[in-house]
Amino acid sequence: MDKITIGIESTAHTLGIGIVNSKGDILANVKDTFTTKTGGIIPYKASQHHVEVFDTVLKQALEKSQISLKNVDLISYSRSPGLGPTLRIGAGLARSLSVLYKKPLIGVNHCIAHLEISRYLCKAKDPIMLYASGANTQIIGYEAGKYRVFGETLDIGIGNFLDSFARHMGLGFPGGPKIYDLSLKSKNYIEIPYGVKGMDVSFGGLFTNLKIKYDSKKYKTEDLCYSLQETVYAMLLEVTERAMAHTQKKELVLGGGVACNARLQEMAKDMCKQRGAKFFCPPNEFLVDNGAMIAWLGNIMYFGQKIKKLDVEKADIDPYERTDDVNVYWR
Repeated sequence: MDKITIGIESTAHTLGIGIVNSKGDILANVKDTFTTKTGGIIPYKASQHHVEVFDTVLKQALEKSQISLKNVDLISYSRSPGLGPTLRIGAGLARSLSVLYKKPLIGVNHCIAHLEISRYLCKAKDPIMLYASGANTQIIGYEAGKYRVFGETLDIGIGNFLDSFARHMGLGFPGGPKIYDLSLKSKNYIEIPYGVKGMDVSFGGLFTNLKIKYDSKKYKTEDLCYSLQETVYAMLLEVTERAMAHTQKKELVLGGGVACNARLQEMAKDMCKQRGAKFFCPPNEFLVDNGAMIAWLGNIMYFGQKIKKLDVEKADIDPYERTDDVNVYWR
């Protein structure tokens, strides 16, 4: 019999509710995102936002899926990693639904949820993933029972870097799309630091250099945005290609909100073409934080895997759990 899983995503700015069945049908994927006109994400305000919109988002997801909570077989929530205040909201809501409707409960890793939904939707067999989001920047591949991190940021995530520079320029949150729009108005490359260190990347020095250039008023904002994108995406794809060569994997999947960027997708596609590798990128709806990926990972972890449900009092959060901390027993 088909099993229904509801997923609750709350790691950062997005409160998402997804509903999937065990056949892999995505029945609903509804979200509401905290945004600001100036400044960046404020954790306690984002958590307040999640509380305020939860009932509406849940109702919309249930109506779209034509599923009632009493017919749900599993509740899955994002327990790690993320912002503590927002993670606690999602975990608390999941616990409440579990107790109220007497449904089993499971917590999942947000980063791996990105991996698994992309792998499933793209029908990729054994890819390297370039995971580029707000707080996370990792090059990941499956080896020997875990998702191994072959390269990552040494300081801040690519999304946070983009948002921070956008905030410095007086733009709102999220800043990545605004930087992309400005970059389209220029083809004038200005030399800026290239922060590749072995298999890792670093954005701190680049951020400082860009702030100095912007504050000097000697450079056009459009030129800086164009140069920023050309540099940071080349950095990411250099270490990604090196990981593909090292592992001899022939597939690349993009994941995370920054992967919505059309220029990053274009550069990744070109790199794969030159290597004779397959390039995959799911629709933007599943690149950004969303509840469907939390539901899908909960589904494949729980059903048929002989894993015990979480006791409600043990349904905790772990803001700092890494991708490579998790035993991937379902593969």
